[in-house]
Amino acid sequence: MLSDIATTVLLVSSEVAPFAKTGGLADVAGSLPKALKLAGLDVRVVLPRYRGIGDLETLTDFPVEMGGRKETAILRRSYIKAHSNGDVTLIPCYFVDNYGYFDRPGYYGFPDDAERFSFFQKACLEMCEAIGFVPDILHANDWQAGFLPLLVKERAVKNPAWRRTATVYTIHNLKYQGNFPPWVLDLLGVGKEHFHMEGVEFYGQVSFMKAGIVYADVINTVSPTYAREIQTPQMGEGLDGILRKRSKDLYGIVNGINYHEFNPETDQRIFKNYSWRDLESRRQNKYALQREVGLPVGDTPLLGMVTRLVEQKGLDIALEALNSLLSEREVQFVLLGTGAPDLEAAFTRLSGRHPSRCRVFIGFNGVLAQRIYAGSDLFLMPSRFEPCGLGQLIAMRYGSIPVVRKTGGLSDTVMNYDPASRSGNGFVFEEYDAGALKRAIERALEVFSRREEWNNLVTSAMQMDYSWNRSAAEYQEVYAEALGRKGRVERPA
Repeated sequence: MLSDIATTVLLVSSEVAPFAKTGGLADVAGSLPKALKLAGLDVRVVLPRYRGIGDLETLTDFPVEMGGRKETAILRRSYIKAHSNGDVTLIPCYFVDNYGYFDRPGYYGFPDDAERFSFFQKACLEMCEAIGFVPDILHANDWQAGFLPLLVKERAVKNPAWRRTATVYTIHNLKYQGNFPPWVLDLLGVGKEHFHMEGVEFYGQVSFMKAGIVYADVINTVSPTYAREIQTPQMGEGLDGILRKRSKDLYGIVNGINYHEFNPETDQRIFKNYSWRDLESRRQNKYALQREVGLPVGDTPLLGMVTRLVEQKGLDIALEALNSLLSEREVQFVLLGTGAPDLEAAFTRLSGRHPSRCRVFIGFNGVLAQRIYAGSDLFLMPSRFEPCGLGQLIAMRYGSIPVVRKTGGLSDTVMNYDPASRSGNGFVFEEYDAGALKRAIERALEVFSRREEWNNLVTSAMQMDYSWNRSAAEYQEVYAEALGRKGRVERPA
């Protein structure tokens, strides 16, 4: 194991739960280090210090060269808590602060994002030298950290300490690539010799995502199926060629969820705690949720969604299928989400058409989200594409049976239920079509009508292991492979 050689890891991410979160990236960056630390690795985390992140210890400051001028980085620190058998272990979490770049109302979407995240990446390397922590593994995540593998290689020319550092690059969602004009290379201090088709050039621009793919020692994404899908022209977002070229260096590791945080036996956000041995208490959560959202209380099948309202999530076919089901069947539906204004309006109209069966809540509410997981019977994820997905994992943990499209991580984690053999943990459809989604829901409703069989399905789903312990073991293998490229350890079989 890597812990036998005292491996040090720096995980770099633009968001980390619980400090800054817009989606699944934050959950991964906040949870994976806990499992790695408990496995014996010296792991630390770094992210920008955005507005609203307080209670931090100030460590030092240092200049960062930015295209012929210097910007000041202020380094601050807090800790992430890892819980194990009643004990708490602290993981250092560093924050790169610069008021001009990060003291803003939001994380992304600003005209100078190229400059902001160029500064962040360069500051991460300066930080390591300032605190005397040059890691064995630098684990960069998504486009906001995509240039770090190249920056490490160039840094190693001047500072021999970096020659031992192996780089791992994780693609969480290939759709978001960080493509900017070529002048960003001057800010990064990267020479024009890298601006070509086999380097960082992407249709006349500089791609942060492509830089990570080209220059990292090892690449991974967040499920085996997604790793295969992104090597195809249909889902490669223009980068399928370079991904196929690096296919031997590309791994798929399904994300986990934090079983300490997502635990129906201890979760204080739900109405009543329960386990797979006590499904009657789970039913009480359903009744309480129905009362809270204003739906008739009873055993009517309750469908739930907690999602970003964006095209990726398959919401166009969900709207069509749900409108039909709510008109024809005795079902209820509750949604919590925020995103595209047109989708927010469409679901609000759906609720207006079916006021006694449908409730829609626009916005984010962490407590209501957990109550939907704990109270819904079915959890819908009809995604166009889904690199991994966490919703289906949380749903199963809480006993809500997922109905998903066969894509990405949904394909790797949800197995279609077969009534004959009573195998599987959810209901899967393949064609991206409202009719296919509706038929999958109807198959689920048929099983739901057979209470004993349904309870056995719920019990089986709740007992599945999608904790970070399993995923962290796979990441250690990827780290060992990356170190093997440096001649540091024997590569795993």
